Amino acid sequence: MHALDKLKAGSGSTAKAGFELPPPAQPVEIDSETLAELIGAMEERTVSEEETAALERLIRIAQGDTGQSRRVADFLLAWWNAGSCGAFDLTTLWGVDTCIAHDMVTVFGLIAKVNQYPDSLGYEEPFKRIVREWRPEL
Repeated sequence: MHALDKLKAGSGSTAKAGFELPPPAQPVEIDSETLAELIGAMEERTVSEEETAALERLIRIAQGDTGQSRRVADFLLAWWNAGSCGAFDLTTLWGVDTCIAHDMVTVFGLIAKVNQYPDSLGYEEPFKRIVREWRPEL
């Protein structure tokens, strides 16, 4: 007879089998106001002024022709289409000024929050210019 069959038949226990099951999880009590706040926070996907400013600064930098411009372009294009434009190595942050790294972190948070590509946020043309500049083979 298998251990599970013994348990079903009442001829054994989980303690006798060498293990104990944890007690079932207890439901968490959440009042309606807290639940509404949690749902509202999850649905909140608007772009803040700080996020817009950071993204637009990065777009301007990516349209330049410096080493930092290339790094910023790599970051933005990984959002646009990592499969075609290439992924972004996070250690690249080590090669940009602190203020640029801060903007990249802000935009990374924006990307996670909105769950959208930049074209759906109204940035299709600037991103296409960056692709033409930094990925002319595409």
